[in-house]
Amino acid sequence: MHMCGIVGYAGNDTAMPFLLAGLNRLEYRGYDSAGLAVLDQGALGFVKTVGRIAELEAALADHPLAGKVGVGHTRWATHGRPSEQNAHPHLGCHGDVAVAHNGIIENHGALRQELQAKGHVFRSETDSEVAVHLLEEYAELPFKDALQAVISRLRGTYALAVVRTQDPGAVGAARQDSPLLLGLGEGENMLASDIPALISRTRKVVVVEDGEVAVITAQGAHIYGPQGEVTRPVLAVSWNLEEAERGGHPHFMIKEIQEQPKALRQTMAGRLSEDLSRIALEVDPGPLPRKLWFVACGTSYHACLVGRRLAEDILGIPAEAELASEFRYRHLKLGPTDTVIAVSQSGETLDTLSAMRRAKAMGAKMIAITNVIGSSISREAELNVPTLAGPEIAVASSKAYTTQILALTFLVLAYAKRTGLLTAAQEADWARELWALPEKAELILQKDAEVSSVAKRLTVAKDVFYLGRGTDYAVAMEGQLKLKEISYLHAEALAAGELKHGTLALIEQGVPVVALLTQKDLLDKTLSNLAEVKARGGWTYGITSYDLSQHDELDQVFTLPACRDELAPVLAALPLQLLAYHVAVARGTDIDKPRNLAKSVTVE
Repeated sequence: MHMCGIVGYAGNDTAMPFLLAGLNRLEYRGYDSAGLAVLDQGALGFVKTVGRIAELEAALADHPLAGKVGVGHTRWATHGRPSEQNAHPHLGCHGDVAVAHNGIIENHGALRQELQAKGHVFRSETDSEVAVHLLEEYAELPFKDALQAVISRLRGTYALAVVRTQDPGAVGAARQDSPLLLGLGEGENMLASDIPALISRTRKVVVVEDGEVAVITAQGAHIYGPQGEVTRPVLAVSWNLEEAERGGHPHFMIKEIQEQPKALRQTMAGRLSEDLSRIALEVDPGPLPRKLWFVACGTSYHACLVGRRLAEDILGIPAEAELASEFRYRHLKLGPTDTVIAVSQSGETLDTLSAMRRAKAMGAKMIAITNVIGSSISREAELNVPTLAGPEIAVASSKAYTTQILALTFLVLAYAKRTGLLTAAQEADWARELWALPEKAELILQKDAEVSSVAKRLTVAKDVFYLGRGTDYAVAMEGQLKLKEISYLHAEALAAGELKHGTLALIEQGVPVVALLTQKDLLDKTLSNLAEVKARGGWTYGITSYDLSQHDELDQVFTLPACRDELAPVLAALPLQLLAYHVAVARGTDIDKPRNLAKSVTVE
């Protein structure tokens, strides 16, 4: 599982109040189940519930856990639906070890088989449970050595928090590519996946780094690397709680924009071979359908427009992207040779769910791309390709959109592989390009100041126009939606060739026009449309992955790192998100909660 909350406590106080308070502080991260495991007089007690932390608190009121050492967890499902069985902490076969885990264990399938062959009984559908059974295998080793032995067997991402009966005063932990912090107190020490869980009790924090394990007790906190014990500087946290929840960012939206390199890596986790020669989607999409239908609303629909282009170009079959609110009222005849791909961040979008049910009733095959495993849309689909972007709090979507494009890309490539449309060399080229995306996204986000200077020009505009052709038109649609929903400025996206068929009448002195120029075969055509804008006094801003610095059709250019044209929409989205964000900041709007809008639209 990804992007959940972990807390741990070892001290002279009762553990339960801190663990519960810590989980409440991490509630903003999103989750679907929660649990605690506490050691008391040599025995391990635990309580797990599905739903909000309030459910866990109610269950604990009936069964309080009295010990002074424990771990807690809020789960955001990736492997296995939300259920009590799949909630953390996971317990071993004999009930003497409990593990909470954030991340994804990529080799869990092979480890599960190996452990089952040794007689271990698995109780959940999660990838995480292998960690607790591995710990049982190393029960005779000292705590730190057992943790090091376990992580030597794990491939993937993890923050682990562990309690076991043979170390009654300690909590063990380990980390690889998933955040883990220790909080230092008087007569108590704590751990958590994020600062908010700690700052009610301490301002002294130590960071555990990748490949390290830690053991905390009431007396001290120790971190061990492969070469032995590590001493790490103690950081003094000055954030208040509200700032801490946003990771020190002024808004969730900018935090989530900045999280995109990490989110893209999470979407790719386990889907590329280690040598970057193969793409391996975890589900078989089946034979190529007669036609692919991409169905969604809002931002997810814009991701579908990119997916449709990709499907047509790579697979050579007809594909259609349709707004779910329109699709459900079309008089279509679908059948088993049609596949509908429903895309939704929350997995609960009512129009998308209704469209999906209608197509399913006609016999079409269903594939879901959602960010919430166990959601209605993911449950009703035959196949799931989760985005694994982690919870998105801001109403205006950012990381959910770019990871949806990535998940759609993996799905189209899985079809291409299955149908023999990819040579081994082409597959390896795609794998290398995909792997390079997060780093390129980081380079773009470092140019934030460049975008914020352009935002000043848009802040005073009455109208802003976004232009593009082909895939660039799909990206332009997302760009204008971002600006509208958080800054309340009027914006319009159009296919660049349509400008002369009416909208050119609105272009006058100083009107800003944002142009997407990432598709090589369409550059010249879009540049000629921009010449029409310049001739009427418009101001032009180009977002491109090519060198267009010599073109006087553009007043200003944002240059993206070079990449395959097919993957440019992921990178081009980032400056558009930053642009909308900085305009909204300048206009003083409520960025995370735009007026009249909801995060998950569950009404028609």
